[in-house]
Amino acid sequence: MALSQRLDLRQTQSLVMTPQLQQAIKLLQLSNLELVDYVEQELEQNPLLERDDSDPEAPMIPESGPNAIEAPPAPAEAVQALDGASNFEGEDQEAWAAAGGSEGQGEVDYAGDAEAWKGRNSGSGDGGDLPGLEETLRQTVTLREHLVGQLNCDIEDPVDRMIGLFMIDLVDDAGYLTADLGEIAATLGCTVEQVEAVLQRLQRFDPSGIFARNLSECLAIQLREQHRLDPCMQRMLDHLPLLAARDIGALMRVCGADGEDLAQMVAEIKALNPKPGLAFDGAPAQPVVPDILMRSQPGGGWLIELNNDTLPRVLVNTRYYSKVSRSVSGKPDRDYLSERLQSANWLVKSLHQRANTILKVATEIVRQQEAFFAHGVSQLRPLILRDIAEAISMHESTVSRVTSNKYVATPRGLFELKYFFTSSIPAANGAAAHSAEAVKFKIKSLIDTETADDVLSDDRLVDLLRGDGIDIARRTVAKYREALRIPSSVLRRRKKWLGI
Repeated sequence: MALSQRLDLRQTQSLVMTPQLQQAIKLLQLSNLELVDYVEQELEQNPLLERDDSDPEAPMIPESGPNAIEAPPAPAEAVQALDGASNFEGEDQEAWAAAGGSEGQGEVDYAGDAEAWKGRNSGSGDGGDLPGLEETLRQTVTLREHLVGQLNCDIEDPVDRMIGLFMIDLVDDAGYLTADLGEIAATLGCTVEQVEAVLQRLQRFDPSGIFARNLSECLAIQLREQHRLDPCMQRMLDHLPLLAARDIGALMRVCGADGEDLAQMVAEIKALNPKPGLAFDGAPAQPVVPDILMRSQPGGGWLIELNNDTLPRVLVNTRYYSKVSRSVSGKPDRDYLSERLQSANWLVKSLHQRANTILKVATEIVRQQEAFFAHGVSQLRPLILRDIAEAISMHESTVSRVTSNKYVATPRGLFELKYFFTSSIPAANGAAAHSAEAVKFKIKSLIDTETADDVLSDDRLVDLLRGDGIDIARRTVAKYREALRIPSSVLRRRKKWLGI
């Protein structure tokens, strides 16, 4: 069969991800803070976009009438008032002397002499300027600066000071020395004994427990400064894994102490700081900014709105486009302006569409989880993405993008939208299924109310939950307990016995 060439014309349909569609999808999954960064980049790249700084909710200031705001006095009037107040006559001479003036000066007027006021206010006659505002601001002291300041005051020998500076640079954020003393001695060309002698002096620095090489040494340094490091306590510090496992019998045998003394030593260890360096250089906690605000209405129901304080507002500068397009003659320039105008219009449209989509999804979540907002986490119902998608006629992927990295501020606290989507646990009596988060909350509530004499095992928790109509397996209870970071019943009993 001979091969031949021919031309065919076929009509097909295919889904193409246009740049505009990709932009809309990208904007949908961004949080408000990430959206601000993205819009800032677009403002730098697109000359036809401009920031909308207008505040439609700002109150109007009346210009005239009985509610008009009185203007402040002019500078000349203020100087004149100061002139009249700075002259003392008759009995006011005593007040002037009490205020710092000298007897026999008569009437003194500093209002017109700024340099004289500077000299008098600064306490000297040279007329020097007062410190600027930036010189009075509080500066955060880092851990290294704090340690170097103590080193310069406590150690005078230049060799020991060099060793101390080198070890300060090896301290991590928690305050622990991260290098071996032999390696430090080999690097600096000194003996290990010299390094150990300097380390002992550094370990007396503030904060207590600094320059420790492990947790046991860190706790020992703090106890030694409190004069509480006796042989019995040292043996406990040497066997910290037994304390972590709450092995009471082994600890009593190792330390040679009874239960009362052991509980007292554990309480002293709990009062110590295992990471003393975190008092410095700690990164400030970044608060989560809610994307959605929710509040109750006086007549009942809930009001859902976007957090406009964090949403960027942009406009298309059509006036600038009309002005520039009249002066453009070349095709590349016209194509560039047309592409920038299209991009700007698409960004404004995408932002509007994003806001509407987020509001629709958030409103439906609140509607389906209304019992949670009214009665608490025990009433949280099972919910999946498909339930929301079918209710608002959207795809599950769209709902997933909307609920990612989005937070809502509610009367019960700040929650991520993903929090309201939980799996279901069947009911024992054929009633409605229970939410997994509600079951976790029930397990935690039961464990929080247990006593040292009646610690609930996983089997006992299963029985109690089934009594409340929750059909759950023991392995599921154990999984939820571990997810809540709750130890087993054996460890909880030892912990309650030790009082920790």
